[in-house]
Amino acid sequence: MAFSFLRSRGEEPPVSVPAIGLELFVRLPPAASGTAMTVIETINAPGFGPPRHRHNETEVFRVLEGRYLYEVDGSQFYAEIGDLVSIPGGAAHGFVNVTDRPARQLIMILPGLDARTFFTELGSVMKDGVPDTGMLNAFGRKWGVEFLGPPLHAP
Repeated sequence: MAFSFLRSRGEEPPVSVPAIGLELFVRLPPAASGTAMTVIETINAPGFGPPRHRHNETEVFRVLEGRYLYEVDGSQFYAEIGDLVSIPGGAAHGFVNVTDRPARQLIMILPGLDARTFFTELGSVMKDGVPDTGMLNAFGRKWGVEFLGPPLHAP
């Protein structure tokens, strides 16, 4: 069996999507795993998270800093440092950083996708703020992502 090693020190510039308070680093691009997975690290600004959405990929989140409110298929729960959250493909979901400081997560996406391109393009779509769901879904069709509503809000 072949072994590969990839060093990701965070020296590359992050992909930024200011409209949703996101900075993202690709730690393992899909090509490094034969497209089996992508690993990203995200920094979410206080009170921010993505619009509610669904896609076919499974996501496994490990909270590194902060505390998040998650919603998965209508159920809400909190996750904090050290917690692991697994969201199966097809589940409607969203999350929000509920702290007053930036929060971080390490996220595995299975199977892998080109996260750098996806989030760079999403940043372009959101250059003037979070657009309506119709515009988001026009963008999302290319990626197999369905946007379902606005981001969650911190209580």
